[in-house]
Amino acid sequence: MTALLARQEAFLSAILDEDAALPDGWGARHQAGLEIYRNNYRTALVEALRATFERTERLVGEASFEQAAAHHCITHPPSSWTLDLAGAGFPETCDDLFANDPDVGELAALEWAMGQAFTAANAQPMALDAFAQQSAGLTEQGWADLRLGFLPGLAVLETGFDLVKLWSALAPDQGPAEPVSFDQRQAVIVWREGERPVFVLRAKWEGEALAAMLGGASFGEACALIVAALGEEDGAAEAGAMLARWLADGIVASIVQ
Repeated sequence: MTALLARQEAFLSAILDEDAALPDGWGARHQAGLEIYRNNYRTALVEALRATFERTERLVGEASFEQAAAHHCITHPPSSWTLDLAGAGFPETCDDLFANDPDVGELAALEWAMGQAFTAANAQPMALDAFAQQSAGLTEQGWADLRLGFLPGLAVLETGFDLVKLWSALAPDQGPAEPVSFDQRQAVIVWREGERPVFVLRAKWEGEALAAMLGGASFGEACALIVAALGEEDGAAEAGAMLARWLADGIVASIVQ
C-alpha cells in the first residue's frame, strides 16, 4: 500500500468513525477541521435520506427520523458515487430501529421502491393487441413455458398494512396518520407509469407469482404457485385474470423467446 493510499484510507475511516485513529501526523487543529467535515458529510447524507423518505419522516416525526438516518449513515456508509443510492438498506435499518412499529419499515421499503422505479430505464409496456398477436399460436405447452419481460424498476413487496390509505394520509397537506393493518398480508406492486411511480395492493399469491416470473419462472410455474394457494379450480381461473391485469396495468414489456 502506498503512503498516499494509506493516508486516504485513514482519512476516510476517521470520517466514518469518530473513534478511529487520526492519520499520522495529525494534531488538534486537524481534528477540529475533521469534525466540521464529518458533520457536513453526515448532514448531506441525512438530507439525501430525508428527500427520499419524505413520508417515512412524517410518520415517525422529524427527531426520530434524524436519529435513524444518522444511525444508518454511520453503520451503512454509502459506497456509490451518487447520493441517490444513499438510502440503500434504510428500510432494513427502520425494521431494526422501529421493530415495534413494522409499518415504518414497510413504508420505507415502498418509498425506496418508488424512487428506484422513478430512475429506472425507459421502456414501453406491451399493448394488449400485440400480446394477443404474439401469443395466438401458443400450444398448451407453449403457454406453460411462456416467460415475460417486465418494465425496468418493477418491484414486488409485502405488507401487513393498508399502504394506499397510509400514503394518502401522509401527503404534505394531511393531518396525523394512523396505520390500518390487514388480517392477512398483501402484495405491493410498484412500477413507473409514464414519468410517475405508482403502486397497487394485490393478493399475496399474485405477488408471489409475479416475483417468481420476475426471477425467470415460466407462466406454468407461476400458475403452480397460484394453484397451491387457491386450489385447482380457482387457481386456473385466477391465473388468466391475473395475466390480463398485468397487461392492463402496463407492467409487461415483452414476451421472452
